[in-house]
This record gives sequence, C-alpha cells and structure tokens, in this order.
Amino acid sequence: MALGRAYSVAVRGLDGVIVEIEADISPGLPGVHLVGLPDTALQESRDRVRAAIHNGGNDWPQARLTLALSPATLPKMGSVYDLALATSVLSAQLKTPWERLEKTVLLGELALDGRVRPVKGVLPAVLAAKREGWQTVVVPTDNLAEACLVDGIEVCGAATLGQLQAWLKGEGRLAPRVEPDASTASAQKPTPELADVVGQTDARYAVEVAAAGAHHLMLTGPPGVGKTMLAQRLPSLLPELTPEQSLEVTAIHSVAGLLSGRSPLITRPPFIAPHHTSTVAALVGGGSGMARPGAVSRAHRGVLFLDECAEIGASALEALRTPLEDGEIRLARRDGVACYPARFQLVLAANPCPCAPADPRDCICPAFAKRRYLGKLSGPLLDRVDLQVQMHPVRSAAFAIGEGESTATVRKRVAAARDAAAERWAPYGVRTNAEIAGPLLRRRFRPQPSVMKPLQTALDRGVLSIRGVDRTLRVAWSPR
Repeated sequence: MALGRAYSVAVRGLDGVIVEIEADISPGLPGVHLVGLPDTALQESRDRVRAAIHNGGNDWPQARLTLALSPATLPKMGSVYDLALATSVLSAQLKTPWERLEKTVLLGELALDGRVRPVKGVLPAVLAAKREGWQTVVVPTDNLAEACLVDGIEVCGAATLGQLQAWLKGEGRLAPRVEPDASTASAQKPTPELADVVGQTDARYAVEVAAAGAHHLMLTGPPGVGKTMLAQRLPSLLPELTPEQSLEVTAIHSVAGLLSGRSPLITRPPFIAPHHTSTVAALVGGGSGMARPGAVSRAHRGVLFLDECAEIGASALEALRTPLEDGEIRLARRDGVACYPARFQLVLAANPCPCAPADPRDCICPAFAKRRYLGKLSGPLLDRVDLQVQMHPVRSAAFAIGEGESTATVRKRVAAARDAAAERWAPYGVRTNAEIAGPLLRRRFRPQPSVMKPLQTALDRGVLSIRGVDRTLRVAWSPR
C-alpha cells in the first residue's frame, strides 16, 4: 500500500476551506475511485490527471487507486483540484513524501499534455491559505499576478506539472512573485466627462448628491435626454477604493472569472450595467452547484445601472430589495449557502411610457398604459430609492450657456462631502450618509420641528413611509 497527500482550497462564496487530498494505491483491479462529493467537472479530472501524468513521463499506477477529498461532507466543484490530485498520485506512486508538498497549497487545472491552466477564485483561495497559516501556495502562471496581491505568503507559479514535480524534488524552480505592472496600472481607461452632458441642471445636481451620500437614484424621461450619460459618469465622481475595499472587490471578480492582465487589482468603483432581459440569477447570482456572484455583487462598492428598468421582469426587480437593504446577498442552494457582499449604488433609468417619443407631446399612450408601464416598479422597491428625478428634453438655449462643471470639479466637492460624512459617522461605525441608521437620525440628529413638519405631514397622508422619512433625512445630510 502507498499513500500520497496534497492540499488545495474549496471556495464557497468568498470564503475558502482547505481541502486535504489523499491518494491510496492498493491491490485490486485497476481503476480510479474519486470520493468526497465531487461534481461533474471534478469527476472528469480523473482522465485529465491520468493523461497529464502519463504525458509527463511518469507511470500511472496499475492498481486500485482511491482519491479522497476531505472534508468529505463539503461539496467540491470545478477543476481547481487537478494539480493537487496529480501530485498526490505521484507521491503515492513514487512512494516519496516530499517535504515541500506537506507545506504547500496547490491550485490549478491540468491540460492533457501537463500544462497548468488558470482557474477562477484564486485570490480568495490564497487569502484562505494565508489565514490558515500555510507557508506557500502554487498557482498557474496566468494567475500569478492575481495571487501576488496577497502579502505575507510565498506565491509561486507553475507552468507545467513536470516543472512542479522538479520543484518538489528540489531540482528546479517555479516562477517567483511578480509585482503589478506599473505601466498597465497607470494606463487606466479614460473616465467619461461630466461636462459632456448638455443642460439637465437638476439631474446633474442629483447625481452629485447621490455620489456624495452613496444614495440610490432613479432617472425618468424621454429617450435621448441624457439618462445613460449621467449614470455612466457617476462612478468617476466616487472616491478611489481603499486597499481593503479593492481586495474585496477584486476577490468577487476573481470568483466570477473576470480578472486578467498583469495588474488585476481593481482600484476604481466598478460600473455594472446588465441588459434589461437579465434573469433573477443574472442579477443576484445563482447557477448549478454553488451559486456564482451576480450583477449586484460585481457592482459591490460601485454602481449598478439598470437601464430600461420598466422592461425588466418584476421578479428580478423585487429580488433587489434584500441586497439594497442589507448590503449582501445570501444564495441558498442544494450544495450550501454562498454569501456575497452587495453594497452598491443603484441607478434606475426608465422612459415615461411604452411608446417613448422624443417629444412627450407626441405620446399616444392612454393613462392606464402609462401607469401599468411603470407599475412594475413596486412601492417597496421605490421606497428604497432615495432620489427620483424627472428629466425633460433639452432646448437649444442650453447650447448657448456653454459646458457645465467638469468631472474633476464635482469630484472635489464629492470627496469633501464624503470626508465630512466619514468623520461625522465614525463613532457609529459607518462612513456614508446612506448607511446611517434611521433611529439614530430621528433621535440624536433630529432636525428642528419646523423642518420635520413637512415630513410628518407626508407621513400622515401616506405619501412617505417611515423608511422614506429616514431616507429623506439621510439625503438632507449629503450636500454638507
């Protein structure tokens, strides 16, 4: 009997669990038995691992081979375990317990010729290995830049299974840690300029207030008035992500498989704009097996823009209510529960009616059709939107006024408002006006009775709910 052992990581949501992989070669009919709740992709790894070992110049054991992945009750998904499976088989076949193998976490998919292919979720996996106190992690060379975002752990890149085997024997070297490519990091995508938006003074101010307080925003108006342009310019008004936020956002995009290049760290608030035909799973996350992050999580610390929101299915829109309130999304599936952060700014854009002419006077929709068109946006959802702006067509006089304020000018005011809010709410554990608790605003920071009177009147008439009153008070703090 021969036994080999290697280690990998199972990623659930943004959390990682160390997986111990054992290979046991025992007398019996030749065959491979994979145990430990593997999914279909992992079941197919038997053929990939066998071909990679054989094409690497090693012999495949002609006996009963049992591969066990522990914890046995944890579902295992994907091809990230290929490298660890192959090394555990080699260790058992050669009867060599490599010392380096006992201290290393292995991540990577194998090609049939032994090449190591990139995989998703490397960043949260490396973070989990560091948290558990592991010394070294080996990743595919294409994932090396992503893995090197984590400090305090040795990161190496493997191009082939043969290169990794030589390193385990102490006869070769792996690709060392790489630093982010400064030229790539500095060559950021140009941000849209706010001065390009003609007219729309009220909507521009609403976007500035939304950026200052992290408020949700809804823009309605005929096509061509600048709803999409304003939404696209909101992220450029937001401050840079902090190092902790950058790592968190990058980890989400790593699980989604959206990272690439020599500088994968995301430092700017993301802008996610799904199509109006998106399903519930596309918006909040889902899929077979363990749920993958949806648009609300990919927009974490950034902006989620839903254009033509009146065309989106009602069930998809209602699914936004929980992440809007809680700042996270919990996806329960057969194989477990995945929790992803979803602290984003929602921007909704809609036409006023189904026919949506450029000039509202040309509308042919009856009144009930207009009500039904925007009726998909339920009261509970709109109650969570802080700012609602009705935009109107721009007249020729707006061109004579000249350009509005630039993005840089408005960004300075937004930064000042954000800094003031962070200092104001620091004792209460939040940084933006949109996050402050309503009871705190109504008790310790309650405005004067003359200021509260219109809100009390709206509450008595049913125009506002208690949540609406709280959101109005939060917006009132944002221009300061």
